[in-house]
Amino acid sequence: MLGAVLIASAATLAAPVAGALGHRRLKQAAGARLMRIDDPRGIDEQGFVRIGGIEQWISVRGEDRDNPVVLEIHGGPGASNAIHGPRTRAWEKHFTVVRWDMRGTGKTLGRSGADGQGEIGFARMYQDAVEVTHHLRARLGVDRVVLLANSFGSAFGLRLARQYPELYSAYVGTDQNIHDAGRDDAAHRALLARLRTAGKHKELATVEALGTDTRTWTAEQYGAYARIVASSDPLTLATMKSVVMKSLWLSPLHSLGDLGTLGKGMKLSGRILPATADFDDWADGTTFDLPFFIFQGDRDILTPADRAKRFFDDVRAPHKEFALIEGAAHFASFRHPDRFLDLMLAKVRPVVVEGRELAARP
Repeated sequence: MLGAVLIASAATLAAPVAGALGHRRLKQAAGARLMRIDDPRGIDEQGFVRIGGIEQWISVRGEDRDNPVVLEIHGGPGASNAIHGPRTRAWEKHFTVVRWDMRGTGKTLGRSGADGQGEIGFARMYQDAVEVTHHLRARLGVDRVVLLANSFGSAFGLRLARQYPELYSAYVGTDQNIHDAGRDDAAHRALLARLRTAGKHKELATVEALGTDTRTWTAEQYGAYARIVASSDPLTLATMKSVVMKSLWLSPLHSLGDLGTLGKGMKLSGRILPATADFDDWADGTTFDLPFFIFQGDRDILTPADRAKRFFDDVRAPHKEFALIEGAAHFASFRHPDRFLDLMLAKVRPVVVEGRELAARP
């Protein structure tokens, strides 16, 4: 539901003052130089692949093709991770990082427009993710990939990891979204308390009028709620401005027209949210037949760490680890990409490499 938080800002960025354009071009050029991959062992491919009957944008980047492959499932819905390329450049020294704009998102939306996206629904997009996984296995010659899901993308990620452990060498959730069919209203009550303390009476009235039963909310109401949550917390708001909006504005992969498309995609993709209100991750099962990791911001108010930890504690997996990223709100992996990489190198990569070596033995 974070896509709704970014819509207004993306539209604003698409119409900047003239002075900011020159600064943007300089920063984009610097970002492009940073992202250059010259090593002959590396890979740097961006383009469109036919997935689920439409052309969808996929980026594959890394400095060594022998590194583990990581498939990201972005959040939002509709919030492309491609904008964060310069911030996460160091990840590509140790992993081949795959970023995919889901249908209704970013460059995939720009390719064929809103009318050419086909069905934008959770089930269809879930099947797209399976197709993307098979495409990568064939294209890169690997049996399994690391599944890295963030924010709303983790709703897809948990289900993929649970249903297709043979396709993934590990599951890594960050900004992990845990659905419980609306049983836990702690985050809602915490929001009301913050709004009362801050004297934000208009926002308070809006949230109270929504009620706690998310199964009755429309896509627009999900969006309104997300905007109020994000603006109610100084750290979350600061992260939105200094990390997400800055990455949007300075991305070397995106033109001004692309920024407008990103905003449209976030609004368009929000239509899938009401259909997920009944999701229940505990009821769907806490057994995962693959290594299972959650790395969460300790101050995340959008997908609270305590709920993610409760789910994690119930998970049964051949190997599992949970870690907090201190001083981080939502978007923890992008606010602190160096700390996130440290976790990936210390906890995930050794398990994945060991599993690959075992599988290769006669």
